[in-house]
Amino acid sequence: MAVFGHLVRCETRLYNALNETLRDAHGIVASQFEFLVHLRDHPGSRVADLAEHFVIGVGATSKGVGRLEARGWVRRVSNPADGRSLLLELTPSGAKLTDAAEATFKRYLVERIEKALEPEQIKAAAVALAQLRAALERDNIGTPAG
Repeated sequence: MAVFGHLVRCETRLYNALNETLRDAHGIVASQFEFLVHLRDHPGSRVADLAEHFVIGVGATSKGVGRLEARGWVRRVSNPADGRSLLLELTPSGAKLTDAAEATFKRYLVERIEKALEPEQIKAAAVALAQLRAALERDNIGTPAG
């Protein structure tokens, strides 16, 4: 139980701090940043692809994309392979924002994590969390129903 408690509290504190940092510097929050990075790195993604990757519901994902679209950072385009679906792409201003926010995001995490952990601890934590995540994904644990 201690591992779970520490893991959840660390994630919450880092996520909250990143929200503040990204909001102050770029006018976005961490979840918006994560969507933008995914769309940049995975061209041709659909709302369902984002929902699956971030393990959240399709409805919540669609609303999040709608907010990015309203700000002019993302657009929905016809899927040439399937006229019934839409693909998501970054606009030029979305791409510029993503790159700038990524630099802020990386600087913050490097500073915060390197203050607390030694390099070998960071590597060990990354390996352990990757193994845990892979096992959860393999066993389809925690996937939302909608």
